[in-house]
Amino acid sequence: MRRLRALEPLAWIGPAVVLIALVVLWPVIEMIRSSFLKISRFGVVQGNNFPANYTKLFGEKDFADIMIRSVIWVVAVVALTVLISLALAQLFNQRFPGRKIARWALIAPWAASVLMTAIIFKWMLDPEVGVINQIRVKLGLIDAMGGASADQLGDASSAMPWLVFVAVFVSVPFTTYALLAGLATIPADVYEAAKMDGATKFRTYWSITLPLLRPALTVAALINVMNVFNSFPIIWAMTHGQPGYSTATSTILMFILKNSNIGESAAMSVVNFGMVIVLTALFLKVSRWNKEVA
Repeated sequence: MRRLRALEPLAWIGPAVVLIALVVLWPVIEMIRSSFLKISRFGVVQGNNFPANYTKLFGEKDFADIMIRSVIWVVAVVALTVLISLALAQLFNQRFPGRKIARWALIAPWAASVLMTAIIFKWMLDPEVGVINQIRVKLGLIDAMGGASADQLGDASSAMPWLVFVAVFVSVPFTTYALLAGLATIPADVYEAAKMDGATKFRTYWSITLPLLRPALTVAALINVMNVFNSFPIIWAMTHGQPGYSTATSTILMFILKNSNIGESAAMSVVNFGMVIVLTALFLKVSRWNKEVA
């Protein structure tokens, strides 16, 4: 009976462990195994191909540029998302007429399909009939932005800022609500004490709000790091990583390689997986997530 009681917790955690093994661990193992194989474009395994898949991947002329761009993409999107969300969370945490409506409106970009959002922005940026192009005409900004026929998504210098903008646009709602939840946990009496001590609003925010908001901020930013690094729909729907590979990230390269070399694509997946772990570890180290708030 004692042995049975000792095994009783397995009845509760067993299904979760099995689910994690099937949904997380097995795909990772299969991904790594596939990166060691030579697989035809039709999915037929033709034998071992290690380390040729990795050698070919690292030999791609655009590989280094794509990996650097992927890191810049993550840093830019996550940094802008966090900064904007901090401001919005602080705004929506105040009492003002129409606050509930404003909060509901903020959900819209998050509730909508990311792919559909990207397609809508691509249509809006159409050089001939797009709404944004028509606004440029009305404001007289045509010459400053490349002329009436300029394709904002046809050049990396203009396409990447738009891709970052759309990524931030769809990431801000979740991050803002996560920070709002964090703000709701901060006791009101700490603000009263700061006010009695004569602390300015900036000093109160810097010394009280941000430190106490760190757990929520860390979780929100970490989720964004993983989501943005693995982001596929926005870039693929708006530019397909073109022209050339000038707007491609590692996830886009992985998908493109799938059409010609599944083994090399699997190797790119393994590299992606490793990059996510590295970026996550660096973020946790920089954020000092396990340090107690003074």
